[in-house]
Amino acid sequence: MLSIEGLEVAYGESLVLRGVTLHVPEGRVVCLMGRNGVGKTTLLKSIMGLLAPRRGRVLFAGEDITRQAPDGRARRGIGYVPQGREIFPHLTVRENLQVGVLGAAGGGREIPEHVFELFPRLKTLLHRKGGVLSGGEQQQLAIARALVARPRLLLLDEPTEGIQPSVIQQIEEVIARIKAHVSILLVEQYLEFAWRLADSYAVMQKGAIVSEGSTEALRSDVVKRHLTV
Repeated sequence: MLSIEGLEVAYGESLVLRGVTLHVPEGRVVCLMGRNGVGKTTLLKSIMGLLAPRRGRVLFAGEDITRQAPDGRARRGIGYVPQGREIFPHLTVRENLQVGVLGAAGGGREIPEHVFELFPRLKTLLHRKGGVLSGGEQQQLAIARALVARPRLLLLDEPTEGIQPSVIQQIEEVIARIKAHVSILLVEQYLEFAWRLADSYAVMQKGAIVSEGSTEALRSDVVKRHLTV
């Protein structure tokens, strides 16, 4: 579903991604791990088209989208849930979800009912402003806003960060339900969460992939060397 080939991205003269190659198969969850500041968020932004690469390619469903604008990538079927949620605080829950619908192929205004089956709490909050929601409610809204467009690939940047355990459990259940028909690239520091959900992993260090494989084969020495603070 997603192939990243030799991607190099820089902020000014500072090279942040150094020849990253990574693949996300259809219907699979790949967890991208690494300490803070190694380039994980930069990679997701590059996949979404928010940062332009110096070199390399991004292919989605076999098509080269390296130079395509972010809105075009969204309409092709890539959903993005950024770190920090970035919902619209002055829009209601309904309006936030409608923005997600507008970004889908074909546009429209109707919010698909399946989103409320995944996140029933949101249906009771439709008229509430996004900025007054709790952190857990905002994260549910951020994920739901991406899912209303029915993406084929979902990019999730640290969805459990600062979230209470009950909501983490719900997010885990949602990912488990949708993974059969949505490929997922998950950036996550919470290892137990990643182990339970991901089919495979990749570890980043200093802007490069330094280890990858099946989640079952993730060894303690790799965790200690690349992930433990």
